[in-house]
Amino acid sequence: MDFILAGVLEAFALLFRGDPEAFSAISATLRVSSYSMTASLLIGIPAGFALGYGEFPGKRPLRLLVDTLLALPTVFIGLLVYALLTRRGPLGEWGLLFTLPGIAIGQTILALPIVVALTATAVESMDARLHTTLTTLGAGRRQLALSTLWEGRFSILAAAVTAYGRVLTEVGISMMVGGNIKWHSRTITTAIALETNKGQFAMGIALGLALLAIAFVVNLSLSFLRNR
Repeated sequence: MDFILAGVLEAFALLFRGDPEAFSAISATLRVSSYSMTASLLIGIPAGFALGYGEFPGKRPLRLLVDTLLALPTVFIGLLVYALLTRRGPLGEWGLLFTLPGIAIGQTILALPIVVALTATAVESMDARLHTTLTTLGAGRRQLALSTLWEGRFSILAAAVTAYGRVLTEVGISMMVGGNIKWHSRTITTAIALETNKGQFAMGIALGLALLAIAFVVNLSLSFLRNR
């Protein structure tokens, strides 16, 4: 137990003195998660609304596919994105392998089914009288969509936080696509795995505390928005 206590104390010291290696990983994590969440929300919320609100041929199989993709393993996504971005792959000329945008592509694939599925569920669970009321008031298609999304805003915010939590803590994509390159593409989770294997428990604990702090701030922000 002594080495754990010593590791915690040293971890706080690393964070308070602004250890550059630790904050490089924290910065990379915040940047790549911001890229991936922006893309997944811009694509996933409209797609989830269409899936939950509309009626079209093939809706049930499509919904089943989206729900199945919720359990998509991160290492499989990493393998898929790696194959696409490697020099022999179809997107190799873009030079995105072992970069933060490359990791963001994989994390977007990870987060997108979560946003789509939970947004669709939020839309489907709304009061059926909402559509009738809005139509009676003369709302057009755009107003119907915006009003429906606004009514389900808390559920959609919860979907975004759930997706962010999955993106923030994944390891497989960041390791395979990013390469865990120091000062470049090393994220918090890959740094924790590396430092722990090296016996650097203090650095691992420091990064773990930073990860918890980010998650706390995100959930605190959600709570604030709900209260507003």
